[in-house]
Amino acid sequence: MWPVFYYEDTEGKSSVRDFIESRSKRNQAKILALLTYLEEKGPNLPRPYADLLEDGIHELRLKLSGGQIRILYFFCFKDFIVLTNVLRKATDRVPTADVAEAQKCRKDFFSRIKEEELRSACHEDAQSPPPRKVTG
Repeated sequence: MWPVFYYEDTEGKSSVRDFIESRSKRNQAKILALLTYLEEKGPNLPRPYADLLEDGIHELRLKLSGGQIRILYFFCFKDFIVLTNVLRKATDRVPTADVAEAQKCRKDFFSRIKEEELRSACHEDAQSPPPRKVTG
């Protein structure tokens, strides 16, 4: 299992969490099912569900209400996945600005979050530790 976390900025905001919460219950269920699959398969999640973009940034690929949605993420400390940003894909390639945003989030994440915090967040006795786990 590769626990999945939301990237949160210094104010505790997460664009991915906000996006998921803004969707219909049906779409939320579809997104969370795919995130559970990502958590189970980790780096072995195949296309068409996921793909490597560049510089360690991956995309989770899904279709919601006719639109192509991408949730960008990275792996950290060999055991964890962090969701950085979300976009509605309108071109063949993921825009470089969105990949750059994911890279910026990753850099900020590593500057503030330590491996021990992620490991602690995976234990049931942890009470609302940063960052927030997506499932569980």
